[in-house]
Amino acid sequence: QVQLVESGGGLVQAGGSLRLSCAASGSILRITAMGWHRQAPGKQRELVAVITNGDRINYVDSVKGRFTISRNNAKTTVYLQMNSLKPEDTAVYYCTAYTLSRNYWGQGTQVTVSS
Repeated sequence: QVQLVESGGGLVQAGGSLRLSCAASGSILRITAMGWHRQAPGKQRELVAVITNGDRINYVDSVKGRFTISRNNAKTTVYLQMNSLKPEDTAVYYCTAYTLSRNYWGQGTQVTVSS
């Protein structure tokens, strides 16, 4: 089992920045990649960014150039630096840990961007 604890959400004005953190514990050696998803009201959950153990990174097009995903050296914590935030970035953000057998999800943290 992998446990994920997120932090860093909140309310920010458009153009502002937030940094999300997600700490993994438990069977962390089984994790092959970590990422962030988000879900806005009335919309499907979407993958925002993912980073593999080999440091391969992918972003959804809408956040490229504004968001940066990173991990600490121990690969136990993943971060999402969000700059130039837009109202359309408002959503609940979920941390995800990928293993060969299943994916694990954090409890979610609310990000609200006011115009």
